[in-house]
Amino acid sequence: MKFLARQPILDRNRHLYAYELLFRSSAENAFDQRDLEEASLSMIDTSFLIGLQRLTDGQRAFVNCPRDFLLLDYVSLFPPELVVVELLETIVPDTAVIEACRRLKKKGYLLALDDFEDKLDWAPLVELADFIKVDFRLSPPVQQHALAARYAGRGIRMLAEKVETPAEFSEAMKMGYSLFQGYFFCRPEIVQHRSIPSHKLAYVQLLQSVATPDFDMDLLASKIKLEPSLTYKLLRYLNSPAFGLRAEIHSISHALHLLGERELRKWIAVVAVGVLADAKPDELMKVPLIRGRFCELLAPHAGLADQASDLFLLGLLSVTDAILDQPLDVILEELPVRTDIKEALLEQRVPYRDLLDLAIALERGDWEKISAMASVLRMKEEQISELYLTAVEWSNALRTESKHPVAR
Repeated sequence: MKFLARQPILDRNRHLYAYELLFRSSAENAFDQRDLEEASLSMIDTSFLIGLQRLTDGQRAFVNCPRDFLLLDYVSLFPPELVVVELLETIVPDTAVIEACRRLKKKGYLLALDDFEDKLDWAPLVELADFIKVDFRLSPPVQQHALAARYAGRGIRMLAEKVETPAEFSEAMKMGYSLFQGYFFCRPEIVQHRSIPSHKLAYVQLLQSVATPDFDMDLLASKIKLEPSLTYKLLRYLNSPAFGLRAEIHSISHALHLLGERELRKWIAVVAVGVLADAKPDELMKVPLIRGRFCELLAPHAGLADQASDLFLLGLLSVTDAILDQPLDVILEELPVRTDIKEALLEQRVPYRDLLDLAIALERGDWEKISAMASVLRMKEEQISELYLTAVEWSNALRTESKHPVAR
């Protein structure tokens, strides 16, 4: 069983509610027959559940289930508190499917109807449903509104899928939707002449310092010492298991001596972007961390091993427009990053951009692009998937450690 990607599902406060797991299965995000055979083996092989936990970090997961998966009761491989059983719109809602869903409900599983259309033969499943998902790319606004008006008051949580802009998110909330899937939270809510809050300016300046090609270690150290909160955050990050240092770092001077220029640039950038993203959805900070780490891990396979730190910075800066609510080209005027990083961020066709596009394709389950890039890089799709999983785990560990004091 191969997990390839996940997509966050957020609530009205833009807090994480669950993830949808995306699987490689021809053109569908669902299990194919081979998946079903492997799933049966995982009754005695825990690798399947370990894979699920690696992607979700203990969060609930929406899992697409075809007809056979339901009827053969493979759903029981998943603990009911960890999954939502998502029924594809291609399933025929016959008696066998309805009875299988009733059995699952009795066992405590939650049910979601994917890409829902209001058809009479689906009425028995609507009675069992906990969630109804509406595709905001495939359905017209009048239908989106009508479905929410009809079902939101019946104890069913309405989930707006493929919500890609803040304006769509706002409109979906007005309609009565309570859950949202899509990358609207990675889009800037641009307000003309919005200035960066004064308490964050120091972190913008630090980001400028680590982005400049002319790296002045002494100047950077002096700036860090003037910002006690940065010193604390940086030491907490560096001493976390996610970083993997053998020796515990006790001071900034120690960090400067031990890390060297490349790694210090990277870790100060992580801290600075993390502070700038404060008050934004937590999921927004996970996206650049995963992208950055994934691009860094991908660098040797792309013949760019000596540029891994630059690729990490590329991923980390890829959503600064959403973090600062300003156009990316305006932000980059203030950040003296290398030309190839800047060109990649502005979507110019340069080698760096290909790696960032691959990270984005994984987020969105764009299997055709993933396959094409795997061919270009001469990598197996399983390798790319494993690098992505590693990046997700690294991000999870880093975010967990950043929220707790470091033990002394």
